[in-house]
Amino acid sequence: MAPQKPKMHPMNLFIYGVAILTLIIGVFYLIIYFIHLKNYEETSDAQIEAFINPISARTGGFIKEVRFTEHQHVKKGDTLIILDNQEPNTKLSEAEAAVEDANAQLIVLQASIAAARTATLVNQDQIIGAKSRLWEQQQNIKRYENLLKEEAATGQEFEQVKSKFEVASSDYQATKNNLKASISRIREMESRRAILLANLKYKKAELEFARINLMYTIVTAPGNGTMGRRSIMEGQQVQAGQTLASIVQQKEVWVTANFKETQVNGMHLGQKVEIVIDAIDDQIYEGKIEAIAASTGSKFSLLPVDNSTGNFVKIVQRIPVKVSFKNPNVSLFKAGMNVKVMVRKTQS
Repeated sequence: MAPQKPKMHPMNLFIYGVAILTLIIGVFYLIIYFIHLKNYEETSDAQIEAFINPISARTGGFIKEVRFTEHQHVKKGDTLIILDNQEPNTKLSEAEAAVEDANAQLIVLQASIAAARTATLVNQDQIIGAKSRLWEQQQNIKRYENLLKEEAATGQEFEQVKSKFEVASSDYQATKNNLKASISRIREMESRRAILLANLKYKKAELEFARINLMYTIVTAPGNGTMGRRSIMEGQQVQAGQTLASIVQQKEVWVTANFKETQVNGMHLGQKVEIVIDAIDDQIYEGKIEAIAASTGSKFSLLPVDNSTGNFVKIVQRIPVKVSFKNPNVSLFKAGMNVKVMVRKTQS
């Protein structure tokens, strides 16, 4: 009678079954992985990007009040920082006084010009009167010349008439000179008027500049977004152009994916992209390629590599690719988040 084969323990059967099933699953996922590698180019060297606007002081002064907190959501036009406005207010008062003074000088000059023009009318009337008296004296001297020839008048009388004629001639010439002087004064004052008008324009520009500087003491949000870190305090002195805070503009987010130079062959604008965000599980977002950089990332570095020194080591370069979301969820996406980008290879 043949000996019976010993029966396998049920636990061993279970272990063998689990091992075989695990092997099958592992082979299955390995095949899927290789198929994925064959059909997709992917990189984990990618991050979510957003515009981060620095908020700078447009005028100097001491901080009077800070009205925002770190990571606070703000809207365009919200007041963030208030600077002390005593000095700008004083400058504004000085500029207003300077404009009033320039206006007053202009009014006085215009009144002087009007008076000078009236004086020219008087000079013209004086010229008419002096001309009439001169004509009268001219007639008298002619008449006395005839009387002197006829010995009907004495030489003394002729000399008196001649003297009156010379006085009338001098008066007539003086009135004409007075008219010329009045016209010259008017021209001189009109030239001064042009200078005063230019000075008034300059003072008005200074006044507007003072108003602008006063307005700059209130720093507002340039757009909707989220504030960054707060590094300023009340009483701190700031200079014009100094960065006071930063605001993250969340209305537009995108991904910058740095693909290897061996991966970008065949990529084109508008190509569909799949995006996986490390911070959000089990969610694949759709996107598309918006732009492909014209050079590698190393060329944009502060100290680009110079391969002409002879110490050349070939390193695979990275090319930045801008990827936009199809339906971005700005409340979940944060600038700087790590993502994985997958691009389906084009069929050759």
